Amino acid sequence: MLIRDIETFVLKLRSDEAYLGALRDGSAIGPAYTVREPWRSLYSDRFEALLVKVTAEDGTTGWGEALAPVAPEVPAAVVDLLLAPVLRGMDATRPRPAWSRLRDLMRERGHLVGHQADALAAVDIALWDLAGRLTGRSVADLLGGAFRDHVPVYVSGLPRTKDDERAALAADWVARGATGVKLHLGHGVEADLATVDAVRTAAPSLRVAVDAHWVYSVTDAGRLAAGLAERGAWFLEAPLAPEDLIGHTELTRTSPVPVAVGEALRNRYEFGQWLDARALRIAQPDVGRTGITEAMAIAELAAARHVPVAPHHSTGLAIALAAGLHVSAAVESLEVFEYQPKSTDVGQRILRHPIAFGPGGFPLPAGPGLGIDVDEETVRTLAEESRTV
Repeated sequence: MLIRDIETFVLKLRSDEAYLGALRDGSAIGPAYTVREPWRSLYSDRFEALLVKVTAEDGTTGWGEALAPVAPEVPAAVVDLLLAPVLRGMDATRPRPAWSRLRDLMRERGHLVGHQADALAAVDIALWDLAGRLTGRSVADLLGGAFRDHVPVYVSGLPRTKDDERAALAADWVARGATGVKLHLGHGVEADLATVDAVRTAAPSLRVAVDAHWVYSVTDAGRLAAGLAERGAWFLEAPLAPEDLIGHTELTRTSPVPVAVGEALRNRYEFGQWLDARALRIAQPDVGRTGITEAMAIAELAAARHVPVAPHHSTGLAIALAAGLHVSAAVESLEVFEYQPKSTDVGQRILRHPIAFGPGGFPLPAGPGLGIDVDEETVRTLAEESRTV
């Protein structure tokens, strides 16, 4: 069975609340792309994504998604111009050989990362979904079988600007069954620790992790790690600049809490360097940036070094979510999966039937491929609306 066609859809979905809520001063993000100070990256006031549909000769379709929270038009152009012409006519039941061929197209030009990798991730997810649907097997089964049918999660983000509001939201999540939370901070060591104190006081049963969004120096990150350890914190994510491999190695060697890294890395080669350098204690590949093929390769590299995997998930919609759940089920040394409440709610719009979930975890979607039913008519409508916003 050969691949007949590849189609891309750029989505920019509005919601009553932006990803991670209002800006730090309480103002709304947007309407254009905005830097969330003190973080450095651009953010959108919408939930942006690239979806890819791959169709086989018999009309069977597979769906993929790239984590593309800013300018998804860019990886869409990569798919349309560079990947799709090569992919047409390839075997629809062999995602790994297809991934290998597509990876090599721009490999010697350094394009295993960035937008090229994001585009390839979306196609790779679609190929696994398609292969599963053609063979009547789930992606987890194609990956060798699920270690678990229920994927444990933590709640990512308490999107409020004041500590008392964050604390109240944390207590509410506990009442709904949450067991862990990750705070999106990086506001200064003392301010971050004060937020942790407020959340722990309001919700003492929660495991608390901190995402520092790459803002600290090695010295300040070490101070933060020491304070988090005193408070029994879970892990410290993204403490230093994402390119600072040596700094992360130094910090990881001395940090009393695990250092988690991975959302900025795209492939096994990058992760291999970080793992060999002992620059992280929890690996966080994002399937929307690595694809399923690379995510599993990364998980095996991590397992060989006894490093657990906690897949990253942020603004991805339902396809990226389903792919992350199948990978999480198929990974032996899983720490936890990231549950983004608002992204999950918004992302369900593209499905005919929502993915079941709760604050404590997700059951693995059942059925062939990713086990989800994408509403193509809705996707086309949302893509058309996104062009006019």
